[in-house]
Amino acid sequence: MNTTYIDFADLGDYEDFYTQLKEKIKLPAHFGDNLDALSDVISGELEMPLHLEFVNMSVDQLEIFEDLLTTLEDAEDEVEDFTFTYFLEQFEDEDDEEIAE
Repeated sequence: MNTTYIDFADLGDYEDFYTQLKEKIKLPAHFGDNLDALSDVISGELEMPLHLEFVNMSVDQLEIFEDLLTTLEDAEDEVEDFTFTYFLEQFEDEDDEEIAE
């Protein structure tokens, strides 16, 4: 299985996401930097098996990228050999902050 990691630590918007995605996955020249195009390439043009893994995603980014997550979850249901996971960044415990101060 080919696993591609997308690090959300420095991603602020969809433009940042598509830039990083293009650096890590060879997308067709006609790729249109939108969710419909992403769904289309996953279902017909990318080499499978493929696993996308998002790391360091924040709770705030869950809201910003909600449609992306939904699109990839739908693709996972529809495309054999495509899988997707995401992991939220770790939060400091409030007690740890008090100790550090």
